Amino acid sequence: MTKTDIEIIATGLGFPEGPVELPDGSIAVVEIGAGRIVRISGGGKHEVLAQTGGGPNGMALGPDGALYVCNNGGFSWAEEGGWLRPVGLPPDYSGGKIQRVDVDTGEVKILYDRCDGRQLNGPNDIVFDDQGGFYFTDTGRVREFQRDHGGVYYGKADGSLIKKVAFPLLTPNGIGLSPDLKTLYVAEMETARLWSYAIAEPGSLHKEPFPSQNGGELVIGVGGFQRFDSLKVTASGNICISTLVSGCITVVSPRGELLDQVWMPEIYPTNLGFIGQNLHHAVVTLSLTGQVGLLRWQEQGLRLQNQGKDIRA
Repeated sequence: MTKTDIEIIATGLGFPEGPVELPDGSIAVVEIGAGRIVRISGGGKHEVLAQTGGGPNGMALGPDGALYVCNNGGFSWAEEGGWLRPVGLPPDYSGGKIQRVDVDTGEVKILYDRCDGRQLNGPNDIVFDDQGGFYFTDTGRVREFQRDHGGVYYGKADGSLIKKVAFPLLTPNGIGLSPDLKTLYVAEMETARLWSYAIAEPGSLHKEPFPSQNGGELVIGVGGFQRFDSLKVTASGNICISTLVSGCITVVSPRGELLDQVWMPEIYPTNLGFIGQNLHHAVVTLSLTGQVGLLRWQEQGLRLQNQGKDIRA
């Protein structure tokens, strides 16, 4: 496992996730524990960008310059030993949703809260393609005696389309696209497995036959007591997966080779995002301790669709 220096750039946050570099160079992260999005600027300063309510989770910049947010509906929380961690559904849980957030005004609108007439349960992570659409995971929610099915969905940023593209899945969490936009990667949280899907056309996946996991092709399973969270892809195509409990970023090649596990200073590094002009730095959310860290990454990150574009100009 590689050890690396990490600079803490923000503290005192309520379970931060979903880092996004905004066009002005500041970093937006969600606070799941506070139901809001904050903007981190120089000197560790952070200010509220929007109040989403519920549990804002993964987010991404859309083609119109707005933030598109996976809202999982919120959690109940436990505080212990300086950690804040989610422990179950909140009393006011009413389902999940995809929200559109205006970066300039903080206005929040619900884009989707249902698919085929059924309520979204726990939208988690999101990635845009180059056709004005996005793939997102719905991890599902856990109740006392049952667990919802999870799945992968595809939606259009203009609100005109939402559909299931892989369903049901077991706790899908992180999601990303290969550099050529031909492969979709999905991280399975509780088993620490990574799956890939060949994209037939926007919002449509090729499916492998039984006994595949709903058509996916297994890239790697790392085993042991580890849990996969969000992921990002590098410019070379390697997949970097935030790995809980073991407290690292797991780096995997598209061929399924375990290339590295990069140590983080706590056991819940939930999300990462590549930032900067050359994308050689990564922002990592250290969620249990409410911190955001910055480190130089070992290779260049992949520029996401809409990243670095000030569409409002």
